[in-house]
Amino acid sequence: MSTNISSAGANSAASRVAPGVTSEAARRQAVTRRDARYDGAFVFAVSSTGIYCRPSCPARRPRADRMLFFATPEAAESQGFRACRRCHPHSADGGGQREQLARLLDEIERMTPATGEGRTTIGELAARCGMSPNALRRIFRRELGISPGQYADAKRLQALKDFLRDGASVTQALYDAGYGSSSRLYERAPRQLGMTPLTYRRGGENVELRYAIEPCALGLVLVAATSRGIAAVCLGDSKRRLEAELRREFPRAALREDRVGLGRWTRAIVRHLAGAQPRLDLPIDVRATAFERRVWEELRKIPYGTTRSYAEIARAIGKPRATRAVARACAANPAAVVIPCHRVVRADGQASGYRWGMVRKRALLETEKAKTAPNDG
Repeated sequence: MSTNISSAGANSAASRVAPGVTSEAARRQAVTRRDARYDGAFVFAVSSTGIYCRPSCPARRPRADRMLFFATPEAAESQGFRACRRCHPHSADGGGQREQLARLLDEIERMTPATGEGRTTIGELAARCGMSPNALRRIFRRELGISPGQYADAKRLQALKDFLRDGASVTQALYDAGYGSSSRLYERAPRQLGMTPLTYRRGGENVELRYAIEPCALGLVLVAATSRGIAAVCLGDSKRRLEAELRREFPRAALREDRVGLGRWTRAIVRHLAGAQPRLDLPIDVRATAFERRVWEELRKIPYGTTRSYAEIARAIGKPRATRAVARACAANPAAVVIPCHRVVRADGQASGYRWGMVRKRALLETEKAKTAPNDG
């Protein structure tokens, strides 16, 4: 029995949260009663004012023929309606659903094989907290920056790590953590751990990490990789210091220099640093928290020659108040340029903070800007 959140059963669960929510009559009745149970299930707009509200909004009720119903705030806004400043419909229920989210997180924490609950869907979890599945997903994205499934995966992975560090066997740890089967564990865990569970239990001992150090436009670049992809890209001026940094990052790994084997990847990165190869689409195998992985995925979407602010990245991952956390995730990035954290700048457009030095960050941005600037000739 595994703690596995899926979208299956969402529709049936939605009907338990808000019976008849798809019926216009039921929605109209919920609005008339100012029924807060429906907050997050839908919003209603008023044609005469151009404003949309949550069902529980305390404002005076409009005439029935002036009410329009939308499944989400985004749908209402796409039709030109503005959010009510009194009930703030875009923020779910202004605090109440945060409490519901806290209860939901407790539910996920308790979902282990020992409870005998087995497979749990998003719809069933939403029903436990009295909200619709869509509202649940929006709250997770806004408050945590990840989906319910990603949160459950992160908790399951953390439990696995704890069991393995405490000396449990891989078989015992995988069932205690809620993976349900060894195939499911070995399918997902290596991507997140950067190694197999047994190797992680041994502290990363004997993991082979190949690396190469080559001259580049910014001094020297170190590229390290597992059999799955690039694990680290570091910039510096000293081969000895770059190797020492790699050993600090992977203290128990078996490091092996392999300039020939990594030649294709290192040549692509060197050309990229010189501005000769704008597109850099290489496989990565990096260890990360769920939040870091979400940030790094967003960084890889930033087009060559452009920048985004930390606040823009925070909004893009659905967590607009997480600007500082985004900055920390950028600082923790182990793979320079492959994960282009140098393209994230302050809100005023100025470059700030870079793991491999501000001189290199500015040089990268200037090279990319020059290569994408219109040719007046």
